[in-house]
Amino acid sequence: MGSFSQDFPFGIMDVVELLHLHIRRRQADSAYTDCPFCGDRRGKMNVNFIKNVWRCNYCGEHGGMLNLYARVNNTTNSEAYREICDALQAGDTSWGYGQAENINPGAGVPSGNLCAGSQKETGISQAERAGPQEIHQTYSLLLEMLSLTSAHRAHLRSEKRGLSDEQIDSLGFKSTPPYFLCRSLTERLMKQGCKVEGVPGFYLHEGGYWTAKFGSRTAGILIPAIGIEGLIRGMQILLDVPFKDKDDPPEKAGTKYIWLSSSTKNMGVTSGSPVHFIGNPFARTIYVTEGILKADIAHILLNRSFVAVAGANNVAQLGPLFGLLAQNGTELIIEAHDMDKYSNEMIAKGSSKIYLLARQQGMECRRLTWNPNYKGIDDWQLALRKEKQQKEGGDQNLQKGRAVFCQKGKGLSDELLNFPHRRWRFRIYQLSFDADRETIPFAFKGIQDLHRAGYEQPPASDYRLVCDSELACPEQWQDTEILEQISAHYKKQVPEGYKGRPIASSDVVELDDGTGRRYFYIDGSTFEPVRFSPFLAKK
Repeated sequence: MGSFSQDFPFGIMDVVELLHLHIRRRQADSAYTDCPFCGDRRGKMNVNFIKNVWRCNYCGEHGGMLNLYARVNNTTNSEAYREICDALQAGDTSWGYGQAENINPGAGVPSGNLCAGSQKETGISQAERAGPQEIHQTYSLLLEMLSLTSAHRAHLRSEKRGLSDEQIDSLGFKSTPPYFLCRSLTERLMKQGCKVEGVPGFYLHEGGYWTAKFGSRTAGILIPAIGIEGLIRGMQILLDVPFKDKDDPPEKAGTKYIWLSSSTKNMGVTSGSPVHFIGNPFARTIYVTEGILKADIAHILLNRSFVAVAGANNVAQLGPLFGLLAQNGTELIIEAHDMDKYSNEMIAKGSSKIYLLARQQGMECRRLTWNPNYKGIDDWQLALRKEKQQKEGGDQNLQKGRAVFCQKGKGLSDELLNFPHRRWRFRIYQLSFDADRETIPFAFKGIQDLHRAGYEQPPASDYRLVCDSELACPEQWQDTEILEQISAHYKKQVPEGYKGRPIASSDVVELDDGTGRRYFYIDGSTFEPVRFSPFLAKK
């Protein structure tokens, strides 16, 4: 079989139907489905029915239509071709993905990557993408025409974002316009000489006029994505109401960010998911993180240069950018993805790609880690700023009613304990990461995540002893009060001589009052009693 479309009597959407993949949304030339390999249920797998190829934007897996069928059903490409033909000829679409969910997708996977297929799906006519200068001009004038609502400004000024009015204005954030203004805004842009054909977000309406793709469902804050040359390459929308599937559990956050795109419309165009850059393009050190707004906030707080990708595995455009940075004199790339890179293999996989791309350009790459109580680099830096602003002088540990901790190289002096007290010994155990195990599925997460990962109790062999110390506290204190004091003492700025990370979810604390040892799993602000074998933990 060749690789030409006429060689195949079916297309990739036939394969999608046979495998019963859940289609979440359709585009002009593709559809987004749930991924059968990483198990993501947010429609991250793009199935291009023009080219007959697929790629999951979450886990990075990709291939052709035969490869898709073969991997799900643990067979070869040639067997996949025969089975697909037999099933379609018999009209049988009642089998496939539903029976293959428990198959190891990595077992016996062929390396072939066929891209072919005669199409049953026809794409919507798409415009040729406009040039960078044209896109920048159109977006710049559009942003000048828009304003930022008081509600959106208040959100950006809140503790969650921490921006000032001046910073908000300098970053160019604006509110999306209502649907009824889309046509008039587009006409104003065209009258001022802007090109809208080929600019993501604009399309040719069935009424014969050009307009923009804004609406109440996609209302939110427009966030410009700027290239290294300073041109606006695209725009994301921070949604007022995140997209959620009707079957999603209540606790699921939903999709918070979308690209301004018109690829589902006539003569529209896809966003292209451009890479965002903010800072000095000639900086020796460049940070890479996931999310444009996150990068903007971190840049302001750290005064460092940042590159932002739209997803941890969405790194295709980093290669050319890293090449330019290397030419500009950049020597070091700092990977600063969220801290779930230690629990999520897909995030860790995306982080590893950054290392590879940096080294291909002759640059060094390092990983940045921080207090795991804060997910993103922006959250961490905002917390540090708040702590600095609220910091009070003096050591408050020695107040009556507070625990007194043993200081490095010193014991607990009775002279300091001028209140009726009780002595406790405590130990802190934290998950140990190394080159052989870079991710642990419940890392920095709660007890339910531990159970979902298949553990009834914390696996002591995955832990390392990082603290063995003692404290004194009021006699009447119970375990919870003592644990709260330990958590507060080691949660932010750790004391001198402490060998571990700031205390966080998934850590195990041992309490020993001389009568017995008790172990507790940290789950946010709660402490779950668990069984733990300290002799199996690393020293």
